[in-house]
Amino acid sequence: MSQFLAPHLAVHRQSVSLGAEADLNHGLELLAQVKTGQTPAMLRLYRPEPTVAFGQRDTRLPGFAAATRASADRGFAATVRKAGGRAAAYHQGTLIVDHIQPDADAMVLAKARFGFFGDLFTEALRSVGVDAGVGEIPGEYCPGEYSVFGRNASGTPAVKLVGTAQRVVAGAWLFSSVIVVENSAPIREVLVDTYDALGLAWDPATAGAAEDLIPGVTVDAVEAAVLAAYARHTSLS
Repeated sequence: MSQFLAPHLAVHRQSVSLGAEADLNHGLELLAQVKTGQTPAMLRLYRPEPTVAFGQRDTRLPGFAAATRASADRGFAATVRKAGGRAAAYHQGTLIVDHIQPDADAMVLAKARFGFFGDLFTEALRSVGVDAGVGEIPGEYCPGEYSVFGRNASGTPAVKLVGTAQRVVAGAWLFSSVIVVENSAPIREVLVDTYDALGLAWDPATAGAAEDLIPGVTVDAVEAAVLAAYARHTSLS
């Protein structure tokens, strides 16, 4: 049993997106419910509508309004998340995993959680054949020390496959992870436009999906792999 996970997690598969903004807000609503004991510790898994989730720092840049227009022009709704980081894009070819858990001392292991979940998602991706690892890729979008990346044998640059963010409140935490599995081209295109509008430098070659490395891998297969990885650490229902 891991020190990072509750002894039991309820698995909630959200079959239909509520919409870009509503999906983000629902995660915070569930966090409040878990904190007060209305809802047990849980995993929420869903496939989102096309969304560019901007970080708080992005909103203070002169090009933010232009970046939101660029998102809309590509068919991606623009939202602003409560957590830190820079703009990240996702759509129905991605899997979002919201892990929500009560914790009397939620801040104590906040940084360590990034390492634990980075390893967990690396384990899951390796089980479907991806040569995955943890660490920031030079030039990646929404850079993070605990990004999960994938490589292939051809020697091409590694691509970012999983980005993570955390929201900690008194008595509970929400750890949200976005796994890019299918159809990376629209994500790369909208990030090129939005980062250009924001005036942020990055390398578009770092934006990819698991299927770019393992042709034929699906969101369903990755979801099953994630749940199997979790099941090795705690019980699920």
